[in-house]
Amino acid sequence: MSKGSGDPDEKLSMKTIDSRVVYKNRWMAVREDEIERLDGSRGIYSYIEKPPAALIIPLEGSPEDGHVYLIEQLRYPIGKRFMEFPGGAWEDRPEADPADVARGELQEETGLVPGRMDYVGFLYFAYGMSNQGFHLYCATKLVQGEATPEATEQDLVLHRVSVREFGEMCRDNVIQDSATVASWALLKARWPL
Repeated sequence: MSKGSGDPDEKLSMKTIDSRVVYKNRWMAVREDEIERLDGSRGIYSYIEKPPAALIIPLEGSPEDGHVYLIEQLRYPIGKRFMEFPGGAWEDRPEADPADVARGELQEETGLVPGRMDYVGFLYFAYGMSNQGFHLYCATKLVQGEATPEATEQDLVLHRVSVREFGEMCRDNVIQDSATVASWALLKARWPL
């Protein structure tokens, strides 16, 4: 199993000796690899495998003076509710077109239907502990429809905030989701799309 940038001349600091799944459910697998470091010492590296996700920035107007939509939900491992951009993965269809996943997740979680979807880029959630990354889209020309949340999303609350207010929420550490903050930075760096 090769991990890295894909450059065949790249010298990886760890070599996989053996790999096995130690736990698996519908949403994820926990993999435990026996690895060998550059000095020859061996160890274990465990990580979570998940299919790629889509994250959506629902934007009305521009990143300077428009509005964004956030969802608020309980994040069980932390035991708190957080606001973040909508998104998710289709674990039962990992080969699905990321744009379809983005449209589906946006409608499911917020009821918003985009008239336009622009691809912004690809980021990873936490590559020190998981291989899951996400395709980032900016959804504009939004029409409000009806949300169809899954059973696990029954507590979602939709918030529409001004870009100014969103910036203040990031600055004041109200927004603590790293994917949301990084996604906003990438969108602003690549605007206009």
